[in-house]
Amino acid sequence: MKWQILFFGIRDYIRQSSTKISADTLGWLAAIVLHAATVPTTLALITGLSDRTPNLDVVLFLWSGLVLLFLRAVVLKDMLNIITIGVGFMVQAALMALILFK
Repeated sequence: MKWQILFFGIRDYIRQSSTKISADTLGWLAAIVLHAATVPTTLALITGLSDRTPNLDVVLFLWSGLVLLFLRAVVLKDMLNIITIGVGFMVQAALMALILFK
């Protein structure tokens, strides 16, 4: 009996909290996750833990997706995504410059 109350309480909480997540929030998180995809490999290269770079096709697809998200944000005049993706591009460029000029 107690487990049923717990189960239905958890189920109701998930239903209520999942409706609060908006499409904009998911798009914003997608941009951050895309930017973070190459960070572990890049940091391993910078610190000397690895000498293997990420595959070029992976990086090109990630950057292409980010450019498309950036253009979508510009068309929609979505300042949060413009700033988020723009800052991500700057961080990625700085990390690449550290690798290139090391």
